[in-house]
Order: sequence, then structure tokens, then C-alpha cells
Amino acid sequence: MEETVTERAPVSCVLSSFNKKRDVRANLLALRRQTASPAEVIVVDNCSKDGTAAMIKEEFPEVRLIEMPHSRFGACETFNLGFKAARQELVAILDDDVVLPPNWIACLLERFGREPPTTAMITTKVIEPLMPEEYLHRNDVNEECYLPTFRGCGTLARRKVLEEAGYYDEKFFIYGNERDLAARVLSLGYRILQDPSVVTFHGTPYGIKAGKRSLYYHVRNFWLYAFKNCRWIDVLGVGLRLGLRGLGFRGRQAEAAEATGTIGLDRSVGETPGGLWIAIRATLAALWLLPYCLRHRRVCTAPDFRLPVQ
Repeated sequence: MEETVTERAPVSCVLSSFNKKRDVRANLLALRRQTASPAEVIVVDNCSKDGTAAMIKEEFPEVRLIEMPHSRFGACETFNLGFKAARQELVAILDDDVVLPPNWIACLLERFGREPPTTAMITTKVIEPLMPEEYLHRNDVNEECYLPTFRGCGTLARRKVLEEAGYYDEKFFIYGNERDLAARVLSLGYRILQDPSVVTFHGTPYGIKAGKRSLYYHVRNFWLYAFKNCRWIDVLGVGLRLGLRGLGFRGRQAEAAEATGTIGLDRSVGETPGGLWIAIRATLAALWLLPYCLRHRRVCTAPDFRLPVQ
């Protein structure tokens, strides 16, 4: 039996979809079951070929559907279109393959009500396939604290702060864009709260997605983030540590809750065919974009800011 809707919430749920019709249906059904019903749901479909858009029109007429003319847009661009279309005070940033428990919105609204206006985002505990048990039980994953980043698959954010921070940097295209946006949010004087009492079920397996494309963008975008937001001495230090890990050396890992976007990066370099060359090529591509990064560079000195690689 579906949950009874008791109230409508000043929330715009935004997700970007691409060829995940079954997952999107499950996602939207879960949004319908929210005890605090969102005022609007926005889906930006990146020209899916599996009938996602037609399914949404037929089964979810209440959804605001934005259809892209082709599939070559990056996730940063499609999410930004959704953010800019949002009309509510709060924006739920969701992946297309998440399923939210019925009290997800209600719990985060209640938590926002106890936070000062400087709390810009509340990010949730994410459960994913293949997630190690030791990760799930780590203290840093299960404690309420302020973080230097957020989970782009399950976070509630103030719409005005997203606008003030400039949304996702579309140069990133896909992957690693959350950490860059988070640095700009922190630089504006806001904070990002982790509330592990609220859970997001994410269909994508734990860690960095396998494949050459994923590895390329994760490496390239980490450098873009570092060039834009970090002190140069830290950029050099992180480069040395990542290089040593890529060659098989292991050091102390970053706190798990803060390492989103770099978890499994060294393993991906080693396991992906031609991984080391892909990482080098991605680094060179980042260096090519260094002039762009310098034009947008603003070193983040906020107290909550920390690097994801220790």
C-alpha cells in the first residue's frame, strides 16, 4: 500500500536521465510515495533511446520533462538546466537510478528547520551495490558532521545558493563536478551537513565506474577542481600521492565520507587497459585547460574544506 501524502513541500526534485527507463520509473514512483510530496519534479532527459521520455509522458504527467535534442550534452549541463528551471526554495539533487524512502523529503525538511541559514546543503547516507560492510560501518560515514563535498545522487540544497555559486561547471562535463561546486559553496560562507539518518538507495555500484571514459573524466576533473580551488602546494602534494598510488604504492586513505569521486581511482588506473596512459592523457587535457582554471581560480580557505586524498 502506498504512503498517504500529508503535505506538499517547497521542493523541486531534479534528475538527469539517460537510457535508464526502468530506473527512472522506480525513482518517480518513489517520489510519488513521499509523505511530504514535492511541489515539482523535473526530469531532464538526454535524448534517451529506450523510451524514457515517452514513459514519463504517459505514466507521470505531473513531471516537468525537458527533452534534449541530442545525447551529446554532459551531465553538468543537463543538471544545470534542471536547476535553472526549478521554482521552489529547495532542490533535491538526484541521480536517475536512485530510490528514496518515503520519508526522505520530510526528514530533510525537518533537519533544515533546525539548521541556520548558512547550511546550504544536507547530503545523505548513500547505499550502493557492492559497498563493503566496513565502509558502511565507518564512523565518518555514520556521524553527523559538516563536509567539504556532497553526494550528487541524494542531496537537498537551497536553490538560491546553487544560483549564487554558479551551478555545476560545465567544463567538467561529467564526474567530479560536485566537489568543485561544493568548494564554491563553502567559499561563499555556507556549509554542507551530512545527515546519515537519511538514506538514499543508489543503483550505481560503489566506487568509480569502470571504463576508460570514466577514468579519463575522473582524473581530468580532479585536476580541474584542484587547479581552481586548492593551494598550489596541495596540488603538487596530491599529484605526488596519486602518482605513487597509480604505480602501486599505498598510503593512508582519506576519510570515506569525504573521498567521493576518488574512491577506487588508483585501482581503476591499474585495472583499466591502458589506464596509466589514460591518466597521463587526462592530466595533459587538464593542463590544456589551465588558463580557464586560472581565470576561475578562487582558493577555498573555508574551515570545512579538505582535500579528498591524504
